[in-house]
Amino acid sequence: MIAKEALSIDKAATALKLMGDKTRLTMLRILADHDCCVCEFVEIFNMSQPSISQHVRKMKDIGMIKEQRRGQWIVYSLNEEFEGYEMVKNVLHHLPVQDHHLEDLIQRGKRISCE
Repeated sequence: MIAKEALSIDKAATALKLMGDKTRLTMLRILADHDCCVCEFVEIFNMSQPSISQHVRKMKDIGMIKEQRRGQWIVYSLNEEFEGYEMVKNVLHHLPVQDHHLEDLIQRGKRISCE
C-alpha cells in the first residue's frame, strides 16, 4: 500500500477557512452529491452572479472543486484529485443533505439540464 502524502498545514488551513463560510460550505455539500453550475447557485442562494462566481473561484483556485464544460454550461463538482479531498469529504459527511435546494429549483423550472 502506497502511503498518501499528508496535506500541508497551510493547504488544510486554507481549505478549512473556505469551508468556514456558510455559503461555500453549503455549495460544497450540494456538490458532494450533484454537479451544479453558477446560475443554479445564483438561484439557490439568491445572490448575484459575480458574488457566486467569487465563491466558486476561491474553491477552484485551491483545487477543492473542478469545472467541466457540458455544451454551453460549465458545471462544477468536488475534485477527487484535491489533496485535501478526504478531509473535505469527511467534514461534508457530517452535514445534512442539501437536496431540497435542487428539488426547489426543479419545481420552479430553474434546474439546468446539460445532457
